[in-house]
Amino acid sequence: MSIQIEHLTHTYGEDTTLAVKALDDITLTIPDGQFLGIIGHTGSGKSTLVQHLNGLLKGTSGRILFDGKDIYEKGYDLKELRSQVGLVFQYPEHQLFEIDVFTDVCFGPKNLGLPKEEIEKRATMALQSVGIPEELYKQSPFDLSGGQKRRVAIAGVLAMSPKVLILDEPTAGLDPRGRDEILGLIKDLQRSSHMTILLVSHSMEDVAEYVDRILVMNHGRVAFDGAPKEVFSHYKELEEMGLACPQVTYVMHDLAAAGLPVDVNATTIAEAKDNILQALAMNASRLSRDQH
Repeated sequence: MSIQIEHLTHTYGEDTTLAVKALDDITLTIPDGQFLGIIGHTGSGKSTLVQHLNGLLKGTSGRILFDGKDIYEKGYDLKELRSQVGLVFQYPEHQLFEIDVFTDVCFGPKNLGLPKEEIEKRATMALQSVGIPEELYKQSPFDLSGGQKRRVAIAGVLAMSPKVLILDEPTAGLDPRGRDEILGLIKDLQRSSHMTILLVSHSMEDVAEYVDRILVMNHGRVAFDGAPKEVFSHYKELEEMGLACPQVTYVMHDLAAAGLPVDVNATTIAEAKDNILQALAMNASRLSRDQH
């Protein structure tokens, strides 16, 4: 279920004096099963971009192909598209509205016209997959913590068995522990289901350890597109856009500048740790040889 975006442009308020071009000639392909991080500061176009992928917004020009079919073609089934491309908004309370958690997660599959038994089976599996305990199933979703609400919102989308899951700032407002738990959950889902996942964030730190590919948006255009190591190598340019790279990037560059033979392209803490230990061992061995 690959997604192809071809010359997509979106202008808010087109043909008015207040027109704003939010997307400017975007072309890219998202392969089936990829974990893509979409990064950018506020107003860069990242949220506008993902809202096109399930038809919530329609481009001013260009086209989007889902599984080879143009979603803008007359007669295209947008309801089916939205069951295949699930979107979890930044604030989960925008998606939670039923009397209890279980009923809320049942809402999506119920709208698909599925039998009651299948609806409840999907809801149970989705809640289990996001780690919501059974004792919370009959509780109001509004009584939950921020992290739990986020999990229930994700479960509500998963219950529809989408092929693509889009999460818009899923860690917004969470403490560091809650953020790590949600990101770990998303990565586990991707590994176990091979689902295509798009993670929208303004934080490089959030995506560094999890995604396969990073798309950097700036003023409605794609500024960088590649593997994390490749994108973070442009850390100076990213800073000019107002985006900070992960702390690991800065630490490794500082160590290299101080003369330690480290790999400045390490992107995760685990990679950096192994690389620093290796570099220190090489230095110790060289010093020992020099002394003898």
